[in-house]
Parts: sequence; structure tokens; C-alpha cells
Amino acid sequence: MPEDPDDPTKQGTGFTRRGFIATIGTGAVAAATVAHATPGDAAPAAEIPEGAELVRVTLNINGRSHRLLVEPRWSLLFVLRERLGLTATKLGCERGECGTCTVLVDDKPRYSCMMLAVESEGKTIVTLEGLMRGEDLGPVQRAFWEEDAFQCGYCTPGQIMAVEGLLRANPSPTLDEVRTGVSGNLCRCGAYAHIFKAGLRAAELKKQEGGRS
Repeated sequence: MPEDPDDPTKQGTGFTRRGFIATIGTGAVAAATVAHATPGDAAPAAEIPEGAELVRVTLNINGRSHRLLVEPRWSLLFVLRERLGLTATKLGCERGECGTCTVLVDDKPRYSCMMLAVESEGKTIVTLEGLMRGEDLGPVQRAFWEEDAFQCGYCTPGQIMAVEGLLRANPSPTLDEVRTGVSGNLCRCGAYAHIFKAGLRAAELKKQEGGRS
């Protein structure tokens, strides 16, 4: 039976398969929409190879400042998930094709698998967790729930972040502009019609709330 990379019984014993792949790579909700991780002050354990070069960075994520020691090759995606426990950002293709790992960087959607943590310093980063208001969903998350804009839900965090980025740049998009805004995000379940409706509904909800995210 293949090893489960998320099996808690395997944690603390070295690399998980996911962590290993992310570390050696070149750049290294229903469920997803309501995903809300509250990271603790301590970063999750991640083994650092002996002799690895570490760089100190300070990352501004969801309005909080995080000081970290990272390897220069670590992707922003790896640091978000494995070092900070912000697991609403999903790991997909890890080569900038599926959009599952989309976050906002200075209000613009970016693939976090294609961005190094060290180049993220000095920028404002927002993940899906950052759209929550305590335990309440933000308007884009709520729109996805209202319009049933997901099936398996795995791509949903990236889809939500793409729509959030679109609405920050264009508060009143047309249907075609919503389609273009999420064109970099793949949905294997084919829920695109509902995703497009959710984008338009999210624009309405934001207007009702004065444009707040």
C-alpha cells in the first residue's frame, strides 16, 4: 500500500513524501471553502539536510510577520504548508500549470509553487486563511458556497484566490472577465459554470459590504 504523505504516524520521523519532493524540486471549499487553519507560534517540524545553507527572511502573511530560516531553494508553497502550517494552500502540479496553489502577492494572484520564499520578502502575501473573518467566511468564500462552485474541492482554494485577486483589481467584472480571471486554474471536476457564477456573486457580495475582502 502506498505511504500516505499526510499520515500523522509518519510525522516527526524525517521527510514526508510531499516534503521531500517539495524540498528537492527546482523551486524547491465545501471543505476547501471553509478551511481555516490557525497556525501556532511554533512551525511544524521539517528536517533540514546537514550542511544546507539557510537564509533568514521575514514574510508578511495574512497581516502577520513571520521570521524564518529557509533554504534559498524552498518555494513559497513549501514554506506556507510545511513551515507555517497554512495548509489551505494546496499542493498540485508544482510546475505552474494547475493553479491549485494560488495565493495573492501584493493583491495579485501568483502560483506559490513557482515563487521562492526568499523572493517573497517585503511583499504582502494573502492565503485562503487570510480571507476568513474569525470563523466566518469572506464574501468570495461565501459566494462559492452559495453557488455550489466545487465538487471534490481540491482546486477550490486556488479558484477562490484567483477570484479574490480579480475583484481587487476589477470590482465589477463581466462574465468573460471572470472566465479570464480564473483561466489559470484547472478544475478536474468541470465545475466551471458554477465557478463563473460564484465570481459574479462574489462581486455582488463585496459591493454590499463596501468592497471588503
